[in-house]
Amino acid sequence: MYIVTAKEMYDIDDYTINGIGLEGKLLMENAGRALSEKIIKLIRETEPVCVFIGAGNNGGDGFVIARVLLDKGYLVQVVQVVPDEKITGDALFHKHIFIQCGGEVSYLTDPDSIWEMVERVHFVIDAIIGIGVKGMLRKPIQEIVRIINQSKACVISVDIPSGLPADEGMAEYTSIYADYTFVIGAAKESTFLVETAEHYGQWEIVPIGIPNLVLQNNSAKRQWAAADFRKTIPSRSVHAHKGTHGKGLIIGGCLEMPGSLAMSAKAALKTGAGLVTAGTIEKVISMIAASCPEATYIRLPEKDGYISSGTVLPLSSYEAIAVGIGLGRNEDTGNVVSELLYNASCPLVIDADGIYHLKSKLSILKQRSEPVIITPHPGEMAMLLDLSISDLLSAPFHYTRKFAKDYGVYIILKGKHTIITSPKGRQAVESSGNPGLAKGGTGDVLTGIALAMIMQDQELFEALCNACFIHGKAADIQVEVNQTYYDLMATDVIDGISNVYRTFPCNRA
Repeated sequence: MYIVTAKEMYDIDDYTINGIGLEGKLLMENAGRALSEKIIKLIRETEPVCVFIGAGNNGGDGFVIARVLLDKGYLVQVVQVVPDEKITGDALFHKHIFIQCGGEVSYLTDPDSIWEMVERVHFVIDAIIGIGVKGMLRKPIQEIVRIINQSKACVISVDIPSGLPADEGMAEYTSIYADYTFVIGAAKESTFLVETAEHYGQWEIVPIGIPNLVLQNNSAKRQWAAADFRKTIPSRSVHAHKGTHGKGLIIGGCLEMPGSLAMSAKAALKTGAGLVTAGTIEKVISMIAASCPEATYIRLPEKDGYISSGTVLPLSSYEAIAVGIGLGRNEDTGNVVSELLYNASCPLVIDADGIYHLKSKLSILKQRSEPVIITPHPGEMAMLLDLSISDLLSAPFHYTRKFAKDYGVYIILKGKHTIITSPKGRQAVESSGNPGLAKGGTGDVLTGIALAMIMQDQELFEALCNACFIHGKAADIQVEVNQTYYDLMATDVIDGISNVYRTFPCNRA
């Protein structure tokens, strides 16, 4: 599933109509009929429906929906909220068809009439404004949106809730709060933003005949789904041995946070890493070795309960290294991160305290020839960018893309909709997971999963997307079967990894 800006969607429509030759009237018919099929599943013929229609393609889709519902015997009323001269082009064409098929259109904008209308219906279909809106709505549309939001009717939006920006980075808007949104063709960026996602309610992509190649050529972003996981996860050879699936090193752990290292190591092994070594201080080894006997351990020098720098490690022995989990934030642990950035000639995953130390070492990133993967939560990413968290979350696609390109890193920006970004600007959203993951230790588990995945036979960007998929789906399956959002623990997520492989098996030969 592709994710687009408003401009990208306009370009897709333009090429489909003018480049390929699919007429706009036909696409509008396709859209209205496809949306009607979804809407009919939500309503009964005896439940009155009001379709609110504005200008542009969104309003044209509304006329097609109203005609289909009317033809099937539904109780449909159509309210046009803009003057007749605003209904033009393909929308006007479909308005005429609706009227010729027995439909009636009322032009209403005054608040009292709108209130009276929405109080009489069970469902409101919002086809007022599409993806072209910028800034706050003006009267009378602003007042109509307010009334719809305050009504008891179930609200179904066409493509996007009216008034909501399609793109990230727009702070001021007035929007419909939809119960359902049927999104046309491709998801819009605002579907995945903290501030705007709730306006969509339950949402679903509805194909309308736009060729997949056109979508692919006009979007650098997509949502990672089960089909992508099945397609890209590498199969395991019957002749494989422990060296086949990677030898990884995880450096971290301190007396205050010994469990984080154990969870990362165990998650990496559970995900499929062939060999995992944990590098930490002696006291932490004695505390965690029994909980993860499958790992091997390297004793590192200690200073005040934390790892001390200066030890020469056999870094060339490893195919990937993770650092930062429970590491600590003193000068010595910062030097450990520096030594790895300079000397590790393999992919390096940096998380937690490692990201804290990275802030003062960003210039080193540009000198590395091997990949660096960082796994920040929004607070850590905002810290690296010298932004407020709210500013970051208003435009996460933009900021992570810029940082990834500037410093040549891969980024996993963790959240409800996790954004994975490559140094070349390729982006994907992975949306599995649940509120049970809002608990200490789950990020350590993701780091271990990511370490294991980048050592498997797959492209690095896809490996990171698959790591996020495994992490989120493991939590989802555990909640479905064993746990709840309240009692899900990070160790439960590790136990759920095997269920992901059973539920979503590789479909490659």
